[in-house]
Amino acid sequence: MSNRTPTVVKLGGSCLDDMSAAWWDDVAAIGRDHPLILVHGWSKPLKQLSPRYSEPSAILRDRYGNQSRWTTPEVISDIKTVSAGIAEQVFGLLRQRGIPGERAIGSDGLVRAGEGEHWWWRNKQLVELENLVGPITSVDPGALKNLQPGHCYLVTPLARNSAGQEVNTDADRAAAAVAGATGATTLTLVTDVAHLLIDGEPVRRITAREAAAFRDRGATGGMRKKLRAAGEALDGGVERVVIGSAPVSDMLAGRTGTVITRQ
Repeated sequence: MSNRTPTVVKLGGSCLDDMSAAWWDDVAAIGRDHPLILVHGWSKPLKQLSPRYSEPSAILRDRYGNQSRWTTPEVISDIKTVSAGIAEQVFGLLRQRGIPGERAIGSDGLVRAGEGEHWWWRNKQLVELENLVGPITSVDPGALKNLQPGHCYLVTPLARNSAGQEVNTDADRAAAAVAGATGATTLTLVTDVAHLLIDGEPVRRITAREAAAFRDRGATGGMRKKLRAAGEALDGGVERVVIGSAPVSDMLAGRTGTVITRQ
């Protein structure tokens, strides 16, 4: 792998506070040799900001069974508030280790989104709601002008749709799109579980086809989205996706986590 090939890591919002000093030492060491792109989630920080984000009504389910946070302009504003706090935390940790960084808010020219779903289940009925979410249609890697070894971008996965609206996107799928657009060979999805589990057993390696079958058959919640993101990353040119909770170098080396490949 060339030292110009970026290392793309999706860092789950639920596990950000749990990463040890050794974890940050490890990711900084990787960042010295390769451009580093961290895509962050915000689920836990958003819930800490306001109790309303922990209420069941904050999550919508569409007619196909997909879940989404009910996003209004006020929610977009709150996402930006918590993402600024996340950036301060992450950049503080990386600066201590000699890695400078900068924020990249997806809606500022990096990520484009298509039209979102209009029909959502509310009170056991399908109703038409405005929900500022949308599927990612493209990523402009040219927006990351300082993509070089020794530098980190922290991406907030918002996007801009064709109507010019700022919309929410899934962070795992945003990381997949960014990895594909920037030529990353591996996408690392850091979460709070060590492996993908099937029938209670940890899975070390699995093909995209097998992962998609499990996603549609038995995966739920966050893992369902991660498996969808993995398939999109592989379709976008990424060679493999690793899901786990260990230091990134261990996951990249295949020593831990679940590795998903095309074949």
